[in-house]
Amino acid sequence: MTLQGYLRPDGRKGIRNIVAVAYLVECAHHVGRQIISAFDEQEVHLIGFPGCFPNAYAQRMMERLCTHPNIGAVLLLSLGCESFNKYSLSKIIEESGRPVKTLTIQNDGGTRSTIAAGRAWVSEQLENLACDLRVPMDISELIVGTVCGGSDGTSGITGNPAAGRAFDSLVAAGATCIFEETGELIGCEEIMADRAVTPELADELRAAVAKAARYYATLGYGSFAPGNADGGLTTIEEKSMGAYAKSGASPISGLIKPGDIPPRGGLYLMDVVPDGEVRFGFPNISDNAEIVEMIASGCHMVFFVTGRGSVSGSAISPVIKICANPDTYRRLEEDMDVDAGRILEGRASLDEVGQEIVTLLQDVAGGKPTKSEGLGHQEFILTYKSFEPIGPACLPV
Repeated sequence: MTLQGYLRPDGRKGIRNIVAVAYLVECAHHVGRQIISAFDEQEVHLIGFPGCFPNAYAQRMMERLCTHPNIGAVLLLSLGCESFNKYSLSKIIEESGRPVKTLTIQNDGGTRSTIAAGRAWVSEQLENLACDLRVPMDISELIVGTVCGGSDGTSGITGNPAAGRAFDSLVAAGATCIFEETGELIGCEEIMADRAVTPELADELRAAVAKAARYYATLGYGSFAPGNADGGLTTIEEKSMGAYAKSGASPISGLIKPGDIPPRGGLYLMDVVPDGEVRFGFPNISDNAEIVEMIASGCHMVFFVTGRGSVSGSAISPVIKICANPDTYRRLEEDMDVDAGRILEGRASLDEVGQEIVTLLQDVAGGKPTKSEGLGHQEFILTYKSFEPIGPACLPV
């Protein structure tokens, strides 16, 4: 399985060639939105962190996102008095070999002047990036994530296991695959531990799920939404088993946290639940927060499995939406990429849909837009969190 990608100075390859416009505080968000509005249907995406107070997690996430293989150039937007370390971020982007420019609204004439300067710089970068040529990209250089959202009673029967079959094929071919989230895998820790490549990693998997259970208990509620119940899910165990199915059956090679980039091919679990005491509320306030964390760990694209339906896409990396429910697919066909509900109606097997997902992945990697890309979806959200570094047992040699 060979692909085509854009070669970056660090040796990684991207499947898109995007100019990122990144605001570093909510006060600069509007200016960023106005800058990208001049580039409708072009590869210019808006990302950012809204907080005015510093956060090591957010800083690291923005560093990973702005140097993602799918990013070709970055415009940073600062108000001027926020706590975000724009100098460090700019230096890291520059050292990655990407063009970077910082505009500070308080110093650059305010809203209109900053918008005009930002649009001029983005236009110049788009012209430069248009000259970039694709080079051969091996499947072993590809990182793929999977999340599920808007789950219902069909998700664990069709969409999630179909995504799992696709993961098995990709891992066998040498790709890197990442699944999540520990808060929706409570009760699955022992079956995941049985798949760990080392006993030490098995212990880390158990500990991550135990941490999630404590976190949710402190909050007083779990990762189970009213829409899940309306869609036929009855217990957290049922939801957990459905979420687990999207991991496939390959050995689990490691445990990572948001922003950690897997060192080699294989299957990895992402622990998205913050470390330490409960300080910042619900671990991920929306599905897009999980997608952003996957992208920060290098995912070139993300499989999104839904039964109830979702129209979300993402900035930076394409989202392939896999619809588990045939009725939902018929209602939202223009937003869905794969009809996994055919399995429920006997019109396709799990293996057939899994292979369809892999084939679509190859097409998307080659430049074919996903449904969300074609519709202009570029959702993005980044909030406060806190993580400790992973230990050596999490990434066995």
